[in-house]
Amino acid sequence: MAKRIQFSRHGGPEVLEYLDYKAAEPGPQEVRVRNRAIGLNFIDTYYRSGLYAPPALPSGLGNEGAGEVEALGSEVRHLKVGDRVAYATGPLGAYGELHVLPASHLVRLPDSIGFEQAAALMLKGLTVQYLLRQTYAVQPGQTILWHAAAGGVGLLACQWARALGVQLIGTVSSAEKAALAKAHGAWATIDYSRENVPARVLELTGGAKCPVVYDSVGKDTWEMSLDCVAPRGLLVSFGNASGAVSGVNLGILAQKGSLYVTRPTLGHYASPAERLQAMADELFALAAGDQLRVDIGQRFALADAAKAHEALSSRQTTGSTILLP
Repeated sequence: MAKRIQFSRHGGPEVLEYLDYKAAEPGPQEVRVRNRAIGLNFIDTYYRSGLYAPPALPSGLGNEGAGEVEALGSEVRHLKVGDRVAYATGPLGAYGELHVLPASHLVRLPDSIGFEQAAALMLKGLTVQYLLRQTYAVQPGQTILWHAAAGGVGLLACQWARALGVQLIGTVSSAEKAALAKAHGAWATIDYSRENVPARVLELTGGAKCPVVYDSVGKDTWEMSLDCVAPRGLLVSFGNASGAVSGVNLGILAQKGSLYVTRPTLGHYASPAERLQAMADELFALAAGDQLRVDIGQRFALADAAKAHEALSSRQTTGSTILLP
């Protein structure tokens, strides 16, 4: 029997259970992976709390991990038992010693990238890739705003923006997190706990505001973010750390400068498999070339997933957090 985390009802971290389970045999186009490291992400808390609905209850949790191929479906040709692989696009169930998932969701892991590094890097790194390179293709010399710049995704965004010649303004909640973001490449930071974010953006951009704002916070920063977007610019809302944005009057977009808004997800960008592998190859190349460094701020045993969720939700974490089976 293997071990995994599952939940039978929605709620806080206390609903997470550490249980025995029998891993399924892979279907014709599936692979069973023995996880060596598992990524923890804010989206996991959304499924646990009920903000996002899992396919059924009880449910496994987690979309991201890295390990070795243990078994193959009959139609899988591009992988073999023992291959080092990583994944970040589900299905749910990564919080386990074993995980069965479609072969098309796996990418080959180069020898230069370790399992812990991959588990900390895949979902966050692919997210930054599609946001900076596809949702809005940022250009050298532009100044952009990124909320929660000292988080796992934010620190990667700081580095990737610097590699692209982009000036990233990052919002943070403390002087310590401001220093961390700057050390990772942020051009400037704004401490939202004591500074007016739109006013500081105006100062930093000479009144021009930003052509694009990236917001993973959601409800608490929605209008603030709109006030930082230049006329005809884009607000990219890609998370709900403070709760979902709701009750939006589209007329506000006209009032604030004929703005655009998008709510993208990784799954719509990382498909088909060839595109996913290409995105991962770009990510791994930057990581191998030291342009992109992932900081693993916390490691928890898989059995302590509830404690990891408590730390993440209370903003006690920096960088990435991983679970170890």
